[in-house]
Amino acid sequence: MKKILFLTLLSILSVPVVGQSYYSETGTAQFTSSVPLHNFTGTSESLVGMIKLEDMSVDFYIDLETLDTGNAKRDKDMLLTLETKKYPFGEFFGKITSEFDASSSEEQPVIVEGNFTIHGQTKEVKIEGTLTNTDEGLLVKAAWILNLDDYDIVPPKLLIIKVDEEQAIEIEALLKPVEEG
Repeated sequence: MKKILFLTLLSILSVPVVGQSYYSETGTAQFTSSVPLHNFTGTSESLVGMIKLEDMSVDFYIDLETLDTGNAKRDKDMLLTLETKKYPFGEFFGKITSEFDASSSEEQPVIVEGNFTIHGQTKEVKIEGTLTNTDEGLLVKAAWILNLDDYDIVPPKLLIIKVDEEQAIEIEALLKPVEEG
C-alpha cells in the first residue's frame, strides 16, 4: 500500500515538468563581427525568451537598440545599418525538433527549427544549442552564423574596408519556471 501511495505521489509531482513554461527577460545575446585585421563584439543583456515544454515551442526576441559594442560611433553605424527605427527587434519563433528529457539535469544537445526575423526579413533556420534543466530553471545556450546578405543588410564600410557578411551569434539565458494559473 505504501508503495502504491509513493508511486502515485511521485507521478503527480512529476507531471507539471512536461507542461511547464519557462521565461526570462535577462538573457545575453552576443554577436562577433570582423573587418580586416580586427574583430569586435556586441552584447545585450536584454534577450527575452520563452520555452513551453508542452508543445516544445520556443520564442526569443531582442530590442536591437540594446546592443553595445563599446564604441559609440560603431554602435551608431550599426543601428543605422540595421535600421532599428524601422525594424527594432530581432526574433526567433520555432520548436525544439530534437529529443529533450525534461527530467534530466544533464546538459542536452537540442535542435530548434523555425523563423528568424531581422531587418524586416524572415528566414527559416535550424539552430543547434543545449538545454540544461537546473534547480533555477532551463539554461539555454545556442550559437549560429547569420549571413547579413540573407536579410538584405548591407554591411557598412569605410573606404574599401567592409564589415564581414558573416556574423557569429551566441545566446545564453536562464529561463525561470512560469507559475501556471
